[in-house]
Amino acid sequence: MNALMFAVPVLITGAALFLAYRVVRRAMQLRRAWNSGLTAEGRCLRMFTTTHGGAHDTSVRTELHHVYEFTARDGRVVRFEEEGGPATVLEGDAVTVHYTQGREIAATARRPSRGKNAAATLATLAFLGAVVGFCVGFMVTYADTFGVTGAGGF
Repeated sequence: MNALMFAVPVLITGAALFLAYRVVRRAMQLRRAWNSGLTAEGRCLRMFTTTHGGAHDTSVRTELHHVYEFTARDGRVVRFEEEGGPATVLEGDAVTVHYTQGREIAATARRPSRGKNAAATLATLAFLGAVVGFCVGFMVTYADTFGVTGAGGF
């Protein structure tokens, strides 16, 4: 039973840290794309939605996705998918794509909004930090309350 009381918080902490990594990575990709100064005219090839939730009286969350294609400065045709874009962009619409040059191109069709990006990243990291803090606090409290010490307590 002690192992379970530590395994679950460790798994939740691992998931929260992985999500934090992904959030920071995406924020940095957006920042690099906006700061690169490279833009190209792209096209929206496809627009679709994904839905999550709805089971057992939970709310349904719908996420909008766009698939874009553009030609980079070096002649490569790049196709990428971006979620959370504006609902006003439809299939066939022309968009301005901000991208980075290099072997692996990071691109976005979002308009530069550095403040909004930073605020969303910080808010998400604060929430994930609270989750990690709760998990660590739970494990410490559990160990103190039930006298679990070291690996011998499992």
